[in-house]
Amino acid sequence: MSDIGSEEYDDEKDGQYLGEYEGERNERDERHGHGKARLPNGDTYEGMYENNKRHGHGTYRFKNGAQYDGEWMKNKKHGSGNFIYPDGSKYEGNWVDDQRSGTGKYFYVNGDIYDGEWQRHVRHGQGTYYYKETGTRYVGTWKEGKRQGHGELIHANHKYVGPFKDDRPEGKGKYVFDIGCQQHGEYIPIEQAGDDNKMEEEEGQNKVIPKWKASHITEIMMDPDPEEEEEEVKPAEGDASQGTPQPDSQEEGGEKPTEGDAAPSADPAQEEAPPEPTAEPETQQPEEGEELPPVDPEED
Repeated sequence: MSDIGSEEYDDEKDGQYLGEYEGERNERDERHGHGKARLPNGDTYEGMYENNKRHGHGTYRFKNGAQYDGEWMKNKKHGSGNFIYPDGSKYEGNWVDDQRSGTGKYFYVNGDIYDGEWQRHVRHGQGTYYYKETGTRYVGTWKEGKRQGHGELIHANHKYVGPFKDDRPEGKGKYVFDIGCQQHGEYIPIEQAGDDNKMEEEEGQNKVIPKWKASHITEIMMDPDPEEEEEEVKPAEGDASQGTPQPDSQEEGGEKPTEGDAAPSADPAQEEAPPEPTAEPETQQPEEGEELPPVDPEED
């Protein structure tokens, strides 16, 4: 047996070359404790081992430029860790069984940011997605990578509050404007016919467009400030100058819009619906093969 820590020591198991290793070993001559390894495919790892498996904190560098720095459990990413992908995007958060799971923050290559819950590599649970190009934020529930359930789509001077389904608004909701009013209504899914020139197997894949149907407008009701109520000066008894307030001649909330009116928007080009999340380029979502480290022969 070669001396422990020898850089020239090449592991072999059942005639299979396991790469070079420099570091600590246990009594069974297994990689155990802190060590450095170079795998046969050119990847490198430096960190903790336990019984021949990456276990504990360590840094794995892929030959394609990707890198994972964090916790390991039996050769899999497990616990807290940061992953830098080949395209420059980055994930900081929790891992379970080699997959993004729990809470984490993903910085996409186009500048978008997602901060929230994950499950089996996709956005799942409560989270906030920031769209770099428009400055819009979605705050709400996600299911299997799509916006699903109650959420808020927040723009510069107004926001939409309501339910989402299959990554688009659908159902009864409202627009809340900074000027002090709310427009209530409903998003109705409208199927857009597909291209007649498409092949038969693609004819059933019609695109669904959410159409906003407005109903009425109301004022935003603000909770009164108790301190201001206490400071109100009551009119002196018999003071004729303090008359009874007269009702406003205009109906509360203003004129009721006609059915089908589009929700006001800061961007006239988007009157019918709030900005939808742009389709993420293929390079933004790392492929499984890029992220997961190759099976280390030392597992055998």
